[in-house]
Amino acid sequence: MNRRAIVAANWKMNGSSELVSEMAGELKNLKLADNVDVVVCPSFPYLSAFKVIESCKHVHLGSQNVNEHDEGAFTGEVSTSMLKEFAVKFVIVGHSERRTLYKETSTQIAHKVKTVLNAGLTPILCIGESEAERIAEQTNTVLSAQLQPVIDEIGIENFAEVVVAYEPVWAIGTGKTASAEMAQETHQFIRQFLADVNESVANKVPLLYGGSVNAANCEELFAQTDIDGGLIGGASLKVDEFKIICSTAKGS
Repeated sequence: MNRRAIVAANWKMNGSSELVSEMAGELKNLKLADNVDVVVCPSFPYLSAFKVIESCKHVHLGSQNVNEHDEGAFTGEVSTSMLKEFAVKFVIVGHSERRTLYKETSTQIAHKVKTVLNAGLTPILCIGESEAERIAEQTNTVLSAQLQPVIDEIGIENFAEVVVAYEPVWAIGTGKTASAEMAQETHQFIRQFLADVNESVANKVPLLYGGSVNAANCEELFAQTDIDGGLIGGASLKVDEFKIICSTAKGS
């Protein structure tokens, strides 16, 4: 089964107009394998500035979040229709910071995934366990509980249009990274969890690893059977390093 490799940049609440200009210019000239897509997810104010990459075949614009409603009295929120006006193609949903800091539940996140799909966009569904949950050997239980509401909401057939990003919470922005073997073991569990419902769909779903991915460790991580790319945080703010990570992805 051939799956596209995806390298997505999550800038979080970082970046500047200068970085947007530099990154857009470099990505337009980036040489990528045919089976690789790059997604850049800046903060909302910079989405319009990134429209210059629309002409790039394998480089796409993404959003860090979206509201599950189409419109209404939701101050400070953004809808899928608004994102589409800025040529957004991907939307990060359920990042651990949204789950932890903003108390988003797995049920709410499932609603968001459905809203994104209904808009014709691609959700990047983030799942992951805390360090305490990893130590307690609860990783698989936690991931199952985060995946199942989405399957129940959209149906397994529609999961073929979802990208899943496994981000162990203890590795996000900490400098800690799961070993390649540990990451592969967890990605294999995720794929098997989906395969237990529908094997054909499971084989189509790109699985990304996120958690202190950088130019030094990306090659070993991306070489794993069930890791189809990465969701990159801090390293995506460094243009030269992000280019190396993107160029390392090969697809399967």
